[in-house]
Amino acid sequence: MRKNYNFSKAVRGAVVAVPKGKTRITIRIDDEVLDWFREQVNAAGGGNYQSLINDALKGFVATQREPIEAVVRRVVREELKRAREPRKSRSRAA
Repeated sequence: MRKNYNFSKAVRGAVVAVPKGKTRITIRIDDEVLDWFREQVNAAGGGNYQSLINDALKGFVATQREPIEAVVRRVVREELKRAREPRKSRSRAA
């Protein structure tokens, strides 16, 4: 190890550039919520829990932007589809 280092050409900032369209923030999340996302990633065999949280937030934002008419139509279609499906017969325990 050297006694002196030359930092005259050093640049401050992140070592890895942040991708365009992304912003680094600090956020406080309940432990049980964070644990759930981590468990989902582990169950899937790996990945990034932060991306999973981002996808969940994007989905929420998309539903909030959906006009009420579209929500009602979607729900009615789902309910009509369920009403048309035959009910599964219940098996009797022996």
